[in-house]
Amino acid sequence: MSAIPLGAGPEFDRIRAIAGRLGSRAGVLGEDCALIEMGETYLALSTDLSVEGVHFRREWLSLEEIGWRATAAALSDLAAAGAAAVGVLAALTVPAAEPPATFAALMDGAGSAVSSVGGVVLGGDLSRGPLLSLTMTVVGRTVTPAHRKGARPGDGLWVTGALGGARAALLAWENGRQPAEAARVRFAHPEPRLEQGAWLVAQGARAMLDLSDGLAADAGHLAAASGVSVRIDLELVPADPSVLAEARQSGENPGAFAARGGEDYELLVAMPPEFTGAVPFPLTRVGQVETGSGARFLLQGAELPLGGYDHFA
Repeated sequence: MSAIPLGAGPEFDRIRAIAGRLGSRAGVLGEDCALIEMGETYLALSTDLSVEGVHFRREWLSLEEIGWRATAAALSDLAAAGAAAVGVLAALTVPAAEPPATFAALMDGAGSAVSSVGGVVLGGDLSRGPLLSLTMTVVGRTVTPAHRKGARPGDGLWVTGALGGARAALLAWENGRQPAEAARVRFAHPEPRLEQGAWLVAQGARAMLDLSDGLAADAGHLAAASGVSVRIDLELVPADPSVLAEARQSGENPGAFAARGGEDYELLVAMPPEFTGAVPFPLTRVGQVETGSGARFLLQGAELPLGGYDHFA
């Protein structure tokens, strides 16, 4: 099968090219998880790569935090599928001069992340290389998987938690400043929303994905996969409190700043119109599903062009 429809961007052009070359040799590409039917349940699988100098710098994070962050990013894909965690497989590349304690510290963080959602470390592989690199493969299971496709005109768009904290920390570091502690925690210690994802599926979620590339990018993927248009009101976007100072520094509206921020690992979900939002965790309605195509972002009624993170932009 080819990839499900994806939003615009160089990274996703590459996925489309891969799907086109593979043709019938590929399953469904472009979802947060690969889903394999196993009787009455589905096995949910995903893999995520975290590379030194691209996703993190050692002067910003401890080794344990690097392990946690890489694992939480992969586990977030299980949350987007509404799956419970079984465990994680870790493939680590570390420079040859590093002591064995480096591997142990990275896996200490990884083990803490996966155990926080009820899973275990299942195994992995070790190699030497020029810098730190962690490839985390997560295994989960679900009876009723969520997909990126399925949103319908009239559905409400909701996000869990608050957005933009990871971006606030990143901009502070890149500008030679120490981030606010709350922002640093959002970057270093993201919390994968597995319980929330499963709860939303049980309440009738139509479509769901995790916000790894930012609401500004990921909303377009949900729209493309579902064959709809989505409208986001930036004044409704729940900005993390740590965003305000960094948004002022960059001259951006806090909602727009938060929408552009990647690596929050919250969930974007389309819920049916009758859903009231009465939930046991933070959940905010930020927009609407409409007929058409693409994602529109409105600020005080005016359309604002926004883009999220893209590795190859």
